[in-house]
Amino acid sequence: MNFAPLPSVDVAQVPLDGLVLDVRENDEWAAGHVEGALHIPMSDFVARFGELTEAAGDGRRVHVMCRVGGRSAQVTQYLVQQGIDAVNIEGGMLAWDGAGRPMVTDGGASAFVL
Repeated sequence: MNFAPLPSVDVAQVPLDGLVLDVRENDEWAAGHVEGALHIPMSDFVARFGELTEAAGDGRRVHVMCRVGGRSAQVTQYLVQQGIDAVNIEGGMLAWDGAGRPMVTDGGASAFVL
């Protein structure tokens, strides 16, 4: 049972130079993502946890993203339990896209939310 409210932010509150952790799967990432985001699919997360702790460095806030906010909420809760300053991005990539925030693809194609 989770008694503490999950820390979360609106997409507009994510700084341009903020650390965004995208926990969506590879096909979702390939369709479109936040430029500069760290991509660790939720299915690989525990095995690749060290990549995140390295990126978060000296207490950088981690903005956790998925498609709509469900998977990222689970990862955010886990990170907070590990003592990491993490927040869930409300509405995920759908809200990001809806707010007109920039998205990219690795191949240069038009980005979209899968």
